[in-house]
Amino acid sequence: MRAIHQHLRKINKPSVKTIHSPDGDIIDCVLLHHQPAFDHPRLRGQKPLDPPERPRGHNKRKGLRPKSFQLWRMEGETCPEGTIPIRRTKEEDILRANSVSSFGKKLRHFQRDTSSNGHEHAVGYVSGEKYYGAKASINVWAPQVQNQYEFSLSQIWIISGSFGNDLNTIEAGWQVSPELYGDNYPRFFTYWTNDAYQATGCYNLLCSGFVQTNSQIAIGAAISPSSSYKGGQFDVTLLIWKDPKHGNWWLEFGSGILVGYWPSFLFTHLREHASMVQYGGEVVNSSPFGAHTSTQMGSGHFAEEGFTKSSYFRNIQVVDWDNNLVPSPNIRVLADHPNCYDIQGGSNRAWGNYFYYGGPGKNPKCP
Repeated sequence: MRAIHQHLRKINKPSVKTIHSPDGDIIDCVLLHHQPAFDHPRLRGQKPLDPPERPRGHNKRKGLRPKSFQLWRMEGETCPEGTIPIRRTKEEDILRANSVSSFGKKLRHFQRDTSSNGHEHAVGYVSGEKYYGAKASINVWAPQVQNQYEFSLSQIWIISGSFGNDLNTIEAGWQVSPELYGDNYPRFFTYWTNDAYQATGCYNLLCSGFVQTNSQIAIGAAISPSSSYKGGQFDVTLLIWKDPKHGNWWLEFGSGILVGYWPSFLFTHLREHASMVQYGGEVVNSSPFGAHTSTQMGSGHFAEEGFTKSSYFRNIQVVDWDNNLVPSPNIRVLADHPNCYDIQGGSNRAWGNYFYYGGPGKNPKCP
């Protein structure tokens, strides 16, 4: 318990205002320069950077305002200018983890053949070029997760390095993770690692790394509304790109809402560029040798069901060497276990490059 309380003191920073969210979250409004990122020796005493030049071809649509898609904003509460909202970590959050040191981390798993380690993917990907960012719109669902040790997420991965110990990734999307958050709400999240998920990196702001610049979005907070089967579809747009001037990787959410950046010094290979971009879903099957998990990916329905029933990524793009947003060329699709979760790609004028993906997990073809 002493180790847990010590860790809580480290990550929960003093706040100038506290907001109680309807879902039970406590959101602390923390001064910009007191956020966890500035515990990093390379950032100590610094201020967040000014916004970078956005990629060409990126139009900031008028659309979602931040208060309309996170539960903590529903009653009109906001954090004052000069602060950022941080979801407070509680004792019980850390107690759900395997250990204090593993709290807020993804366990190492990133091999392309994921049949043996319980992580299953249905993804679209591009590789073989130099990539400087990615963008897509993803519809949000609230998939059922079978138990506390599993999660279901939909995200963009920016990847460089080999799939050995030097893998660098930047990740952002939405996830349902009872272990991390203690509930089944879909939540906006970020992640990074520079050593294949071994010792570095974390979710959200649970270690020093990602620098948040936005006072209106809480990373790790619940997204609302979500899509409904045969009903309204709710999607969010994510853009991650490398600032040509300073080399940091920035994240934008929705229509023109800059969330913050990953400093380039966190990485080795990603200091230069990415060699692969992935888009899609991932679940944990915690019993890979027994009956398959019934944890759903996306909507819990297969790709062939299509619009309003299946999950999708649309307007899939990458950022090229000259900071232009361009359609993802030669996007390939891959499902580790297509009888459990599958994927189907396509393209048209309205949606550009897109794919449907997901599935129910356990079913007669996926016993």
